[in-house]
Amino acid sequence: MYDTRWANIGLVLFFVGFVTLYGPMFLLGIKGMPRRYFDYDEVFHAGNIVSSMGAFVLYAGLAIIIINLFASLKSGSKAPADPWGGKTLEWTIPSPPTIENFEETPVITKGPYDYN
Repeated sequence: MYDTRWANIGLVLFFVGFVTLYGPMFLLGIKGMPRRYFDYDEVFHAGNIVSSMGAFVLYAGLAIIIINLFASLKSGSKAPADPWGGKTLEWTIPSPPTIENFEETPVITKGPYDYN
């Protein structure tokens, strides 16, 4: 199972980094900063610095997400048979499924979206 605490930390850092990276770029474009220039006017300098710091935060969040993925694959807890509490028939069979999926014909008592 994926470690949800680290997943949430990575998600928040990724989101903050994304907004901090692309928000200033959007505002600089509205102010008239030209694209594909080697050197910009001083009026655009602060926005580019903030945008660069946002890139580092975004990369840190992405690194946490990827490291958490591989750490969970290596040493995470084993997932239960139905981790999401699904109501449809594919969650009632064991994994890997037997040869015909069901030993006997299943009786359906609830609809697939009956979560009440």
